[in-house]
Amino acid sequence: MGRARRARRIAASAAYGGGGLAATVGALGALGYGVIKVEAAIARKTVGRPFDGAPDDDRVYGSGVGEELDIVVLGDSSAAGMGADHGEQTVGGIISGGLAALTGRPVRLTNEAVVGAESGDLDRQLANALDRLPDAPDLALIMIGANDVTHRIDRSTSVRHLEAVVRRLRGMGSEVVVGTCPDLGTVQPIPHPLKALLRRWSRDLAAAQTVAVVEAGGRTVSLGDLLGAEFETSPAILFSKDQFHPSPAGYARVAAVLLPTVCAALGVWAGGDTLDRLPEPRRGESITPVAVAAGQAVLVPGTEVSGTDVAGTARGPRGRWAVRLLRRAAPVPKAIEPGSEVADATDPRRTQ
Repeated sequence: MGRARRARRIAASAAYGGGGLAATVGALGALGYGVIKVEAAIARKTVGRPFDGAPDDDRVYGSGVGEELDIVVLGDSSAAGMGADHGEQTVGGIISGGLAALTGRPVRLTNEAVVGAESGDLDRQLANALDRLPDAPDLALIMIGANDVTHRIDRSTSVRHLEAVVRRLRGMGSEVVVGTCPDLGTVQPIPHPLKALLRRWSRDLAAAQTVAVVEAGGRTVSLGDLLGAEFETSPAILFSKDQFHPSPAGYARVAAVLLPTVCAALGVWAGGDTLDRLPEPRRGESITPVAVAAGQAVLVPGTEVSGTDVAGTARGPRGRWAVRLLRRAAPVPKAIEPGSEVADATDPRRTQ
């Protein structure tokens, strides 16, 4: 069964309350749970746990004079910033600082992500964030899935929790960007055959997350093996000392692929490739059914998937239409002086 079909099936099971345990058992096959438990024990001994928590990144970023943007971050340790030394080095802190610099507007960040969180914790995190805000946030950034994989949470259940939170946020008028489950098969201390299984599970979950999020009105960005290729050559740079969580440099790379999609979701032109646009086939971009786009996105880190229309219609015979983009990173200036020109959400260069 192809990944697009598996993603569609998992997302459909989530919508109707079904389960995906049978697929997980099938994936294990003859390897058996005993082998997996042994390999997992080895991995736990190899991967260190030197951190007590994540740095506090809740604050207002920038000193511009424009209207304040409210950004909420939900998710697990990667969203919380475990492995970073300071709040400005987390994904939320980097994106908020980048938005403030690029738009000339202050950005208030509310981070309710929790180390060790699973998708089932997102609803509580959102409730906590809303208690701290006067109104619905302009945008929610969600990074979740790794703990669902390592804790063997049913994938349909995980996706159902994520989709419910995305629908709630979209119902409030908030934009949503989800960094999908990273490819855990790239974490070097994890041995085979567990590595191969984690790769398949995490990619299948990421694809199913994409289907559900886009169906709910949000956008996704594939994180995949974004840091995996460089681990062997520069592990001390992109990964923290526990060999599992990103370092500040690793978080900067993750934030760099998320920032253009965040700008596009907010409708602000901030230089570079930060507006919605038509796909460029020569770059491997396309409009396809969402399940197909999801299956392709997990193979190319940094791929954005969002809903679109074809001939004025949102759905085709194979489900929701989706556009798959490989955005070019936008350069982040060091500062924008108060009173300088800011990005306009109604910029005529917006094409979709």
